[in-house]
Amino acid sequence: MSSLQINTLNDAQAKQALEHCCAAPNWVAGMIKAMPFKSAQQLFECAQSIWDSLGESDYLAAFEGHPQIGDLSTLSKKYAATAQKAGHEQSGMSKANEAVLTKMIALNKEYLNKFGFIFIVCATGKTAEQMLELIEQRIHNTRSTELNIAAGEQAKITKIRLESLL
Repeated sequence: MSSLQINTLNDAQAKQALEHCCAAPNWVAGMIKAMPFKSAQQLFECAQSIWDSLGESDYLAAFEGHPQIGDLSTLSKKYAATAQKAGHEQSGMSKANEAVLTKMIALNKEYLNKFGFIFIVCATGKTAEQMLELIEQRIHNTRSTELNIAAGEQAKITKIRLESLL
C-alpha cells in the first residue's frame, strides 16, 4: 500500500490498517486526522510527531498490542490482528534453544511484575540470544527509564510496520 493508497481508505479501513502498526487509539486517531499524506516521508514524520506527543497511557495501550517476546503461542490467539507481523519480527525466537526460551519466559514474567507492562523491543533482525541479553540488561532499569526505552522501541516497530504498508 503506498502513502497515496492509504489516503484512499475510508476512516474505518485506515483505522484497521494503522492499528496493525500501533495499537494506541490516540495515535491511530491522530494519524487519521492528519490524512491525507503527501509522501511516505510526511507519513513517517507525522507518525513520530504524534507518538512523541502521547503519554504513558498511550504507550501502555500500544504495548498491549504485542505478544511477549518468546511467547509465540499467543500469536494465534490474543494477537491475531498482528500475529503475522509479530511472528516475522520475532523470527529470531523461533530458532532459540530450550534454555534461552525458558530464561526468556522467566524474565518476561519478572519484567511484567516489576514494570507493569511487557518487555518491548524492536525484534526485527535480532537473535534470541540478543533479545535475552537486552532483557537481562533492561530489567535493572527504573520504571521511568524503562517506559521511555520501551516507547522508543515501539516507535521503531511502528515505523517498520508503516513501511510494510507502503
